[in-house]
Amino acid sequence: DRIEGGATIRDFRLNDLQYQTVSAGLAVLNWHQNTRFCPRCGGQLRYIRGGFVAACVICGREHFPRTDPAIIVAVLDQSDRLFLAHQSVWAKNRVSILAGFIEAGESAENALYREVAEEAKLEIEAYRFLGSQPWPFSRSLMLGYVARSHSSGQVDRVELEWGNWYSRSDVDRGVATGALNLPGPGSIAAQVISAWRTGTLPAPED
Repeated sequence: DRIEGGATIRDFRLNDLQYQTVSAGLAVLNWHQNTRFCPRCGGQLRYIRGGFVAACVICGREHFPRTDPAIIVAVLDQSDRLFLAHQSVWAKNRVSILAGFIEAGESAENALYREVAEEAKLEIEAYRFLGSQPWPFSRSLMLGYVARSHSSGQVDRVELEWGNWYSRSDVDRGVATGALNLPGPGSIAAQVISAWRTGTLPAPED
């Protein structure tokens, strides 16, 4: 998700309208770079309607940018601690909330239960939908949730290297000492974690 000079989209601290505009442009640009021929017949594509539609010059089929839905969830325990995890491919001490793609034929809610169980051995008891955010680099639409679990949790050691429950004071201390590196500004993960740290994150329970 880096651009020329090594910066990321998150480094620019864009407002919502700017972020949506940049995200749309990047998503379409990446789509153009990776979709050069018609998936149906192999013919050459001609981009129309501002680049948001690719029309095949041979069979006439129109194609559109692909978007892959994914869930991202802040899982809280009975003490309102947040589960944060680290992937082995990430930079040292980088952590985030749990996330995963929605599989074919699967609802967002089923993906929420499955991903949390697979990655952290946690059982969801209640959840609430928070909002969504497009993420152009992996052509994803992130569906944000907050959930409650009374399970202890254990990472799968496949996708996640380690994970732990953190209180707000734990996170404050970890950020101050450099022991925890939270998601960058602009991401839905950062917004959800920030709301939890300030006590403004809605409770999972109705």
